[in-house]
Amino acid sequence: MNLRSNAFWLGVFFLAVGCKDKPEAIVDAAVPVEVRLEGIDSSALTPRERREWSAAVSEFRAPCPSVPVSLAQCVSERRSCPKCLAAAKFLLKAVRMGKGRDQIDRLYRNRYDPAQVKDVPIDGSPTLGPETASVTVIEFADFECPYCGTMVGALDRLREAHKDRLRLVYKFRVFPSHLHSEAACRAAISAHFEGKFWEMHHKLFSNQQALTQSDLELYAKAIGLDPIKLPGTMKDPRVGERLSKDRALGDLLKVNSTPTIYVNGREFDLGDDLESWVAEELGDAPATGVQDASEGG
Repeated sequence: MNLRSNAFWLGVFFLAVGCKDKPEAIVDAAVPVEVRLEGIDSSALTPRERREWSAAVSEFRAPCPSVPVSLAQCVSERRSCPKCLAAAKFLLKAVRMGKGRDQIDRLYRNRYDPAQVKDVPIDGSPTLGPETASVTVIEFADFECPYCGTMVGALDRLREAHKDRLRLVYKFRVFPSHLHSEAACRAAISAHFEGKFWEMHHKLFSNQQALTQSDLELYAKAIGLDPIKLPGTMKDPRVGERLSKDRALGDLLKVNSTPTIYVNGREFDLGDDLESWVAEELGDAPATGVQDASEGG
């Protein structure tokens, strides 16, 4: 065999080895290392789910800007970011529910990205709870919105459960399709000026199908206000100013449906569990709530 022949077969040998090794290296690099984290039970995951969750916790950053590492590293090294464990559990629940990567990315950013926290000023709005509360829940709502009506009980339970650690704030959002909404808002703001907002709030939401002017006057009387004065108070310029401020703020925040809720400045996903959001903000328990999305009104 001459030199040219030897060179030919040597080239074939290296070509064969290269073709065999390169795809294996690419495949190995693409397969995430299986992650196991203390405090998280991932035993129920299927092999595919385990790969997806391992990839997610390895790629997503810790929620705390001061801890610039992956979620997996944050949890395993017990870094000083108290939300890492909850965030890893949040991703586990999302994967178990079959959420796609784009959905998981959106859900995670909405829940944990610091850039998603909005400045939502209280600005004289009706509040319930102390200014020193650890958690402020701000709701944009419409008195004729049926979904807002169902939210009343949930917010009442939150307030009762957390008392002085939670403050509720109400913002008025009026949609033209709701014929009695603005009048109901004006009656509620009038009650607010008399220190009776939350009493009127509950009356209006308990009677969403009866919001005519005569109905509003009956509710005013029931909560101890003068029904004869109500029509004039509803036309007070201060009432219109309150509505205008909330309208401008809602437009700025792109509040296109109700209820829209902010928990410490972060927009709550209506498909999730509000109690878990609040509990996590309070540091009471790691949150795991990810549910199917529901619609607003």
